[in-house]
Amino acid sequence: MANKKSQIIEELFKICTKTKNYEFHNDLVKGVSKKFGFGNPFDVTKLDNKTKLPEILLKNDYAIIHVGSGKHRFIKGIDKVFHDFEPIKEKFDWEYKKSILNQYNSSESNILSVANNQRILHHFLFGQDTELDDVDILKRPKTYFPHRTKTSFEYYFGKNTKLELKNIQIEVDLTIEFQGNIGVFEGKNGKPDSFSIYQIYHPFLYYYNANKQTELQGKIKNIFSVYVVREKCKENDIIKLWAYTFENPFDITTIKFIKSVAYKLIQTN
Repeated sequence: MANKKSQIIEELFKICTKTKNYEFHNDLVKGVSKKFGFGNPFDVTKLDNKTKLPEILLKNDYAIIHVGSGKHRFIKGIDKVFHDFEPIKEKFDWEYKKSILNQYNSSESNILSVANNQRILHHFLFGQDTELDDVDILKRPKTYFPHRTKTSFEYYFGKNTKLELKNIQIEVDLTIEFQGNIGVFEGKNGKPDSFSIYQIYHPFLYYYNANKQTELQGKIKNIFSVYVVREKCKENDIIKLWAYTFENPFDITTIKFIKSVAYKLIQTN
C-alpha cells in the first residue's frame, strides 16, 4: 500500500490531469495533505530519488519541479528531473585511522566530515596528497562547512521552460576550494540509484552567479558538483563519489558526468 506522501502526490496529479493545468500551489498541497492526515505538507514535493515517485507518475513519465512563488509543476520526462548514477569507474583501498566520532551518527554531515577528514574529497577532486604543505594555507584545499542561504535564481528547464525562483532557501552541505577550483558536495547514506538534479544544481548555480556578480568576480575557475554516498558494509564501509558539471550553466537539464570513484575504507588502527 502506498504511503501517505505517495497518496497525496497521486491525488494532486489526478486533480491537475482533470483540470488540464499541471501547475499547482502550496495551498492545494496543504488542502490535500489535510485530507490524508499528513502533518508536513511542505515535505510532499521533496523527492530525492525517482524510486519515491508514486506508480501513477512512473507510469505516465511525470515528475515534479519547483517553479517558484510557492508553485510546483508536474512535468513530462522523469529523466530530466532525476539522474541515474553512472557505474563506478575507479576503485581505491583507502587506509585510514578511525576516530571516535567517525560512525557516531549516520547523518549527511557526518558522511562528508569523515570523507573530508580522511582527505578522500581532496584526493577525488584534486588527485594529490593535500597534506604535503601545512605551512602555506594557500597551497592546500580549504573546507567551508554547511550553510543555508536565501537567493534568487533564473534558469531554464530545457529550451522552453524558464524558471524564476525568488528568495528561496538553499543548503550547501559542504564546499572545498583549491586554487580557484570549487567542489560542492551532497551526501547520502545507503544505495540510491538516482538523485534529484536540483540537489547539486542549486549550489552549482549559487557559486556560478557569485562568480559573475560579487567580489568573487572571475576568481572561480571551475565548479564541480559532487554526490557522495556512504555504503555501510559488514567489514569495510565504502565511500562512492560522482562529479558533475553543467554544459549550459543556466539549464538544469544539461548535467554532464565527469568521473566516479569508490574508496573502500581499510582501518589501520
